[in-house]
This record gives sequence, structure tokens and C-alpha cells, in this order.
Amino acid sequence: MTDIEIAKAVELKHINTIAEKIGINPDQLEHYGKFKAKLPLDLINETKASKSKLILVSAISPTPAGEGKTTISIGLNEGLNKLGKSSVVVLREPSLGPVFGIKGGATGGGKSQVLPMEDINLHFTGDFSAIEKAHNLLAAIIDNNIQSKTNNLNIDARTVKWKRVLDVNDRALRQVIVGLGGTTMGVPRETGFDITAASELMAILCLCNNLSDLKDRLGKIFIGFTYDKTPIYAKDLKAQGAMATLLKDAIKPNLVQSIEGNPAIIHGGPFANIAQGTNTVLATKMGMSLADYTVTEAGFGFDLGGEKFLDIKCQSANLKPEVIVLTATIRALKYHGGAALNELETPSPKALKKGLPNLEKHLENALKFNITPIIAINQFTSDTAEEIEIIQEFAKAKGIKAAIANVWADGGNGAIELATEVIKTLENTSSSDFKALYNWDQPVLDKVEVIAKSIYGGSSVDYSAKAKADLKRIENLGLSHLPICMAKTQKSLSDDESRRGRPDNFILNVREIEIAAGAGFLIPITGKMMRMPGLPAHPASENIDIDDQGNISGLF
Repeated sequence: MTDIEIAKAVELKHINTIAEKIGINPDQLEHYGKFKAKLPLDLINETKASKSKLILVSAISPTPAGEGKTTISIGLNEGLNKLGKSSVVVLREPSLGPVFGIKGGATGGGKSQVLPMEDINLHFTGDFSAIEKAHNLLAAIIDNNIQSKTNNLNIDARTVKWKRVLDVNDRALRQVIVGLGGTTMGVPRETGFDITAASELMAILCLCNNLSDLKDRLGKIFIGFTYDKTPIYAKDLKAQGAMATLLKDAIKPNLVQSIEGNPAIIHGGPFANIAQGTNTVLATKMGMSLADYTVTEAGFGFDLGGEKFLDIKCQSANLKPEVIVLTATIRALKYHGGAALNELETPSPKALKKGLPNLEKHLENALKFNITPIIAINQFTSDTAEEIEIIQEFAKAKGIKAAIANVWADGGNGAIELATEVIKTLENTSSSDFKALYNWDQPVLDKVEVIAKSIYGGSSVDYSAKAKADLKRIENLGLSHLPICMAKTQKSLSDDESRRGRPDNFILNVREIEIAAGAGFLIPITGKMMRMPGLPAHPASENIDIDDQGNISGLF
């Protein structure tokens, strides 16, 4: 059966029933139909949250074969609930554009899914739309100020980096010219569109602590400079109040359910290769306020989403994860060992062993944060007993626990071994010894270097002339204290996506450094970062359809 066929075979429970399972009175919910609801922020209880066990699910470097972090996260939560634990899974929202582009949905798979999958993968509760509108409102205000004769801050349009956003895959929008049509139509300038998930507003929403903090962060968005070199922020345009108003509902986490009827919170959706790649602070704290165990994930490999989760989100929100579940598949490890994509289902102990250094590096990285890692072997039908044993023996030699997780086929039952290992580890840990990789107050160069060398395995960092000029600008603006959100390919530990496995002795090349003052981090750009994806020759949209009864097909 396909994912959508499995999902449609499930009889969904009313969202009130799901809420009651974690002690929420249905009257407190803001309903979006029978199976979705917004959670009010007053349900967050910092005292309760401090007692919840936070479990981070990450992975090895992504491959075209897929690793299945979301599937493992959902399955682990099902397994914990089967073992009698009060547990909630907290995930990111899917970006709508890629659903119709190349990857289909993002709600797990098989018997380890969150539901209703069609709604979650499409418009859901409108969070992305609200972010899009608030972002574009600021863009309109900027261009209006440049055009205005009476309300003009003397903004130098050449310094404005704020683009517009749209939640589609459309390469034709990457570079555009606005303001054409004459003196009454605006001031012509070059700009473009990013996909909504790449908006700084998405990053801001995911790091704010409340509505007041959201508004404050929105006001700190760096716009550019005036002609006399004075920095301009969104608060100078008096934009933050209206933007926050558009986000008044989007700031609230969303409650849905898993296939096995367990609660799931989904909120926020920044990419991990250009942003922090984790769900909102509010959603994570909501889960921790409502359950004894909170399972959450970070996007792409541990070098990206995992590192940013720990160095940015956890330091910002004072969160302390106690276990890291590192997802790996035999297929992906064989790919890192040099196997061709069409050979990954063919048994190859040799390729698997050659790919293990990638797993080894991510495990080493997790330990640098003083958090115990557990390997989750996301099992596929093509995996052989010999190949599974190779990973188990590797883990044993490293003194690290490894558990088989067959959650796609068996849901929570397939995660019992993994859930048991997680519980044992948590019970043997009196409190989190988590420590960040760097201190935010360190110089920017030092913070970038420690990530490049310690996490990626590089030998040094090289800065272009543009990046060096950006460093001076950051220092002049008094923003050197911000943490680092590295923009890097997810396909390799290095900044060269063609280098699989565990590359070393490479130079990390930083071509520029962007300022995300509202989100509260700096973004060194390595390589070419794609912020507005394009559609493939045969996009996923060609297979998506709906019949007269409203039944959707082809979404996966």
C-alpha cells in the first residue's frame, strides 16, 4: 500500500479526543475543522516544560535514497506511547512548493505518519500564507517609502536586500525588476522572490517566545542603508505592528494526530541549509508542557539542523536535550561509500563499510555537545542481516547503542527497541550535561572557524572580499555577538556537494555573510544557495488530482 492508501484506511479521531489525551480541555482549542486545532500560548508552562525529557532526532548527511527523520520521529513517539509514556512529537510544517515539485509530502510514511496528511501538506491552518503576507507587506512598505515624497527615509534602493516570497517552486521569479511603468509606478530596482520557508519571518516565528518578542524581532529586521550610510530597520518604517497583526494566529502551534491516535504538534518550517531548520520554540515548549517526553527533529544532517538546533535554538530558549537519535539507513551509508543510486538495494557490505565514516563523524559531533547519541537504523526491506550486523558491530565498538526501527511497516511496534533504548538512556541520565559548541560573544571569525573545523572537519576557512566587507559592516552595526547560522549544502559535510562520506582537509569558502538581525543570527553563505527552487521536467503536480467526491490522489 502507498502512504496515502495507508492514511486513508485510518479512522481519524476528533481533535478534542487527542487534546484530552494530554490534558487539554477542548474548550481551549481553536478548531480548524474536526481534525486540526490551534493551541493557545497560555498552555505553555515553563515549570512543567523544564521537567520534560527532550529528545532530538537528527541524521547522517542526506542522500537521494532518503533517511527518514520524520518517519523515525513519529514512530519513536508511537513506541514511547506504547510503552506507557506520556509523549508528544513536535515537527516542522511542510513547505507547499516542494509538495508539487519534486518530493511529495512531508508527514512521515507508511504506518508512521501524522494526519490529516492532505491538509498538513497543503494549506493546513494558513501559517505559511500569513508569513508570506507579512513578509510581502514589509516589501511593499519599503518600495512605497522609496517612492514617497513626503514619507521618505532616503533609503538607498541599491542596498535593500529584502525580497518578496511565495510558497511555490518557480525559477522565473528568482530575479525580477520591480517599479517599471513610469514615475507614478515606483522606482525601478532589481530584486527577486524566495520561497516562503526561506523568509527571515519564518526564522523569527520559530525563535520568538511570545507576541511581544515577535513584534520586537520584526522591528529589528535589517533593511539596508540611507544614502548617508545610516542603517534602516523595519521599526524605522513602523512596520512591525502590522506585520505582527498578520501573524497573530500563525504564532500559535498546531495540534494534529498520528496514525495510532497520539498527539502531534506541527509548527513552523524553516529550511536547515539556509536557516535553523527546526520547529518553533513555542511548539517545542508546548510539547514539553504537555508531556513527560518530547520528541522533536532538526532538518537535514546533524552538521546542519542538529548543530543549529543546539547552538541557536537551545541557547536562545534555554532548552537542554538529553538524547540525540541519529537516523541512518543502510542504503544511504552505501551511497556515502560510493555505491551508485541504482545499486543501493543490492547487498554490498563493502560499500556499507566505506560509508560508515559519515555516520562516525555525526556521532562524534553529537558527543561534542555532551549529549548521548543513539543510532536508529531505519530499516528497509532490502537490508540484509549481514549489513545490519555491520552497523551493530560498528556501534558496539564505539560504545554507542544502536536499535533497529521498522516504523514504516510496523509503526509504534517497529519502534519498541528504539524507544526502550531511549528510555534506558534517559533513566541513566540524572540531568542534561548539554554544552554549546561556542559562546555567542566570541568573535565572528572564531565562531565560523569552530563550526567549520569541529563539525564539518575542514582545515581552514577562506573569506572572499565581499565576505570581509560584510564582516566590517557587521562589526560597525554592533551585531558581532549574534550566533552563526551557516548556509551550506546538505549533501556533504563540506561545502562541495559532490564529496560524499567523510571529507577532510578541505577549505570552507565563505563568499558573503548576510544579516538576519530580527531572527538574531548571521548567515555565512558557502557555495550557491538556492532559495527559490524550480520545477523538474515532470513535477509531482502532474500526478496529483482530486475527484468529484473530494478524494485526493497522487500526493505521495
